[in-house]
This record gives sequence, C-alpha cells and structure tokens, in this order.
Amino acid sequence: MSPKEIVKQFYEYNLVENKIAVEKYFHENCELHWNSSKGFQLLNFEDIQAFFNNVNDTYFNLRSEISHLLQDGDFVTTRYTVYARTIENPDEEIPLAHYISIWELKDGKLFKGHQISQLADDDAIQANSFSEIKV
Repeated sequence: MSPKEIVKQFYEYNLVENKIAVEKYFHENCELHWNSSKGFQLLNFEDIQAFFNNVNDTYFNLRSEISHLLQDGDFVTTRYTVYARTIENPDEEIPLAHYISIWELKDGKLFKGHQISQLADDDAIQANSFSEIKV
C-alpha cells in the first residue's frame, strides 16, 4: 500500500467505533507537531492515544472529509474537515475543524506529522472552500 493510500485509509477510518486506530496507523516512535487555535502541542504515541480515547468518550460519530491528498515520496499532505455527531445530539452532524497535515511515513505508519487546525466556520463551508479537488 502506498503512503497516500495509508493516510487516506486512516482519515476515512471510523475512529469512534474502532479503538485500534492508533496502534494500526501510528508508528510507536511517532511525533505530531500540532498548531491549533489553542496553541502548539508536541504529541507522541501515548499522547495521540490519549487524545483519541477522549474523542471516543466525547463523540457518537466522527468523520473526515478530505479535499486534498498529495504524495511526494514518503510524505503525504492532506487537507480535510472533521465532522462530528455528539453523544448529546447524535442526529445532527456539525463541522468541528479544518486541518492541513503533512505526514512522513515510516514502516507503513504515520511517523512524523506537522498539522495546523482551525475551528470550522460556516463561511468556508458555504464557499465550498473545502470541496474535494481531484489531483
């Protein structure tokens, strides 16, 4: 499987229903450099596992909608929006955040990532800013 296929499969994975995603997709020595609206975080394997455990406790459903997916060797860049259904309101799906991530893969797993996220807003969604682009 190519690095691009691995990254695509991870972002299309149902993280809420299946709790083995971190072990399946992340290298044990991974690092994620994440700039978000809350500031910078450097996460390792255990931090990422704790993050997804929290996601599993908070959301009824979570999905990513990819607009861009580009590969250069072992590096894959993706631009996507995450949508969620909360436990309190499982009938309504809401956009949570927009992301751009660059991943280096090692041994077929996500190894070193650089990610920027911003809370989702209606203007970007209504403008189709995150519509899928075929590249």
